[in-house]
Amino acid sequence: MLGVYDLAFLSTKMDSLGTSDYKSVVSVNLFVALLCACIVVGHLLEENRWINESITALAIGICTGVVILLFSKGKSSHLLVFSEDLFFIYLLPPIIFNAGFQVKKKQFFRNFMTITLFGTVGTLISFSIISLGAIYIFNKMDIGSLKMGDFLAIGAIFSATDSVCTLQVLNQDQTPLLYSLVFGEGVVNDATSVVLFNAVQTVDFSHVSAAIIFKLIGNFIYLFFTSTLLGVVAGLLSAFTIKKLYFGRHSTDREIAIMILMAYLSYMLAELSDLSAILTVFFCGIVMSHYTWHNVTESSRVTTKHAFATLSFIAEIFIFLYVGMDALDIEKWRYISDSPGTSVTVSSILLGLILVGRAAFVFPLSFISNLAKKSPSDKMELKQQVTIWWAGLMRGAVSMALAYNQFSTAGVTQLRGDAIMITSTITVVLFSTVVFGLLTKPLVLHLLPPPKHLSRMISSNSVTPKSFTVPLLNEQDSEADLDQVTPLRKSFNVPHLNGQDSEADLDLVSPGIPRPTSLRMLLSRPSVHHYWRKFDNSFMRPVFGGRGFVPFVPGSPTEQSFHNGDDKYPTSEQPLP
Repeated sequence: MLGVYDLAFLSTKMDSLGTSDYKSVVSVNLFVALLCACIVVGHLLEENRWINESITALAIGICTGVVILLFSKGKSSHLLVFSEDLFFIYLLPPIIFNAGFQVKKKQFFRNFMTITLFGTVGTLISFSIISLGAIYIFNKMDIGSLKMGDFLAIGAIFSATDSVCTLQVLNQDQTPLLYSLVFGEGVVNDATSVVLFNAVQTVDFSHVSAAIIFKLIGNFIYLFFTSTLLGVVAGLLSAFTIKKLYFGRHSTDREIAIMILMAYLSYMLAELSDLSAILTVFFCGIVMSHYTWHNVTESSRVTTKHAFATLSFIAEIFIFLYVGMDALDIEKWRYISDSPGTSVTVSSILLGLILVGRAAFVFPLSFISNLAKKSPSDKMELKQQVTIWWAGLMRGAVSMALAYNQFSTAGVTQLRGDAIMITSTITVVLFSTVVFGLLTKPLVLHLLPPPKHLSRMISSNSVTPKSFTVPLLNEQDSEADLDQVTPLRKSFNVPHLNGQDSEADLDLVSPGIPRPTSLRMLLSRPSVHHYWRKFDNSFMRPVFGGRGFVPFVPGSPTEQSFHNGDDKYPTSEQPLP
C-alpha cells in the first residue's frame, strides 16, 4: 500500500503536471489568437504596396514579445520554445508542397536550367564568399572560439534565401518570368543550403583532401537526383492509385486524404533516408498537380487546391510570428549585454557578405544564361537582374532553424560566441525581411511597371473576377487554372494564348492577333517541351491520368462526358450531377 509520503508526492506531481498542461493550453490559445490577428491585419493592409503579411506577422510577434517581457518581468518573450522538429517536420512541408502544387509548370520548366544554375552553382558561390569572408574577418574579432566547421556552417546558414517571403512580395501574374526564377531558385537554394549544412556537420576538417571534396560533390549530386526521383515516384504512385481505385465514387474524403498523406509520406521518407526532403516534396507537388489532381472529382479539386494553399498560408504566418517573438528572447541577448556593439558589427558584416555573395553570382550567371537563349523575350534585362538580386536578399526561417541547430542545444545558448551568432542571425533576418521586404514591391513597380493595356483591361471590367481576366492573357497558366478558364474561353470562342495549349489550339488564333516571336520559334523548331508533351500524352497520361485522361467509372462525375459528342476524352469541364 502507498504511504502518506507517496500519496503526497503523487499529489504534488499531478499538481505540477496540471499547471504545466494549463500553461501549454494558454500558450496555444494565445498563439492561435495572434494568428487570427495577423490574418485580420493583413487583410486590412491588403491594398498597401509596402506591407506584406510576413512583415505584419513579424511586427505583431515583436509587439507580443514586448508585452510578454513586461508581464514576465524580463524572464521570457515567447509563448512556445523554438523547435527544429516543429519547423522542419510540421511547418515547412505544407509550404514547399503548395509551392510545387501551385507552380506554373510551363514557365518553371522553360527556365529550369537557369533556375538550377542559380539554385545550385549560385548557392555554392554565395556559400564560398560568405564562408571565406567570415573566416577572414571574424578571426580578427573577439567573438568567442569559432571552429572551421562553424565558419562553413555560417556560409550555409546565410546562403539560404527566404523563398516564403519572396513569393509574397512578387506577383505571379504581373511578373511571371521573375516569379518563376526567384521562386524556383528559392526552392532549389533552400535544398542546396540544407544539403551543404548537413555535409559540413559530417566532415572532419582536420583531414581535408581533394578526395573528400570530390566525395562531397558526388554526395550532393546523388542527393539532388535521388530526392527528386523520390518525389516524382510518390506523386506518380498517388496518381496511379487514385486513377485505378477511384475513391471518389464512394467518398471524396478518401481521395483528398490519400493526396495529403502521400505528399507528407514522401517528405518523411526523404528525411528518414537523409535526402533533401525539400526537393522531394516540391517535385511531388508538381507531379500531383499534373496527374493526381485531374484524377479526383470536381469537388475534391476545389477542396485540395484551397486546402493546400490554406495550410501553407497558416504555416508561413506561424513562422514569421514566432521569429518576431523570438527576436526578444532575453536569454540570448544577456550573453552579449556587455558588448552589444559586437553583435551589431557582426550583423552588418554578414549583411554585407550577403549582398556581395548574391551579386557575385546573379549578374555573371544571368549573362551566361542569356548567351544560351536565342529569343530576346527570354533573356533577362539588367532591370530584371537587379530585381532578382534584390528579391533574394531576404533571409528567414530556414536560416533561423539552421543557426539554432549549429549554435544552440535544445534552444539554449551557453557560449558567448554562439550567442553572438544567434543574435546576429535574428538581426539579419529581421532587417532583411522588414527593410528589403518593404522596398521590394516599390522596386519592382519602378523597374518593371505592369503593362498599361493590362491595367486598363482589368480596371475597365471591374465586375469580372481576376481569376477569369488575367489567365486569358498569361503565358504560363497552370493546368489547374486552365481547367477553370476553359468554360469561359469556349463560351466566348476565345482560344488559349498560353504555352501549354496544343498546337491545334494555337492554329485557331485569330489572324488579327499577332503571334509572339518566341511562340513562332517554338512552333518552327520542336523543343524539349514539344517532345515531352508527345511522350506524356502517349505513355504517361494513359497510365497515370491527367487533363483529358480522367478515369471513367459508371456513376462517376465523368460518365456524362462519354455521352457528349464534343469531347474525345472526359474533361474537368463537366459539371457534377
